[in-house]
Amino acid sequence: MGPGAPFAGRGQVVGLLGGSFDPAHAGHVRITREAIRRLGLDWAWWLVSPGNPLKREGPAPMARRVAAARALVRDPRVKVTDLEARLGTRYTAETLARLRARYPHVTFVWLMGSDNLGQFHLWRDWRRIMATVPVAVLARPGARLPSRFAPAARAFRAAQLNERDARALAGRRPPAWVALDLPLSPHSSSAIRAKGGWRR
Repeated sequence: MGPGAPFAGRGQVVGLLGGSFDPAHAGHVRITREAIRRLGLDWAWWLVSPGNPLKREGPAPMARRVAAARALVRDPRVKVTDLEARLGTRYTAETLARLRARYPHVTFVWLMGSDNLGQFHLWRDWRRIMATVPVAVLARPGARLPSRFAPAARAFRAAQLNERDARALAGRRPPAWVALDLPLSPHSSSAIRAKGGWRR
């Protein structure tokens, strides 16, 4: 991967949390910490995306978002990365394919908020993503109940693990996913921007 690429050893499990992080906030930290604990992750990598294809307005410059996220993270198991920019990928399915090729002895778990599950069926190659890596859906404010009825949740209902089996997720052959009921955080990037706490 070249200099600056995060390390993961043979047989380790890495959770991937993608997003604009525009800006990163305490809610991201909280769900990442819970994912590490409840899924038994060795590492969690934040994939700060160059831009979200489903959003009209572009985010703040990449370097600024990465720097702000790194200033927020205190856990050494959490790595803030610009991997998508390094890889030149725009879509999650492409990113996963490239990462699995470069880290063939690592198990990746895709982490997403329950708000993203509601629109997951709009992502490019979303079914391929589900067939590629285990997925953990992390509860987000206002999206806990609606996410249960999301098209992707219905399509892959048979592949859903019980929450008490979350630590077994990484060892399951995809498709496999679990919904984690987490303490809800009041923080959101859009609210921070709306209050003037982050300007693009």
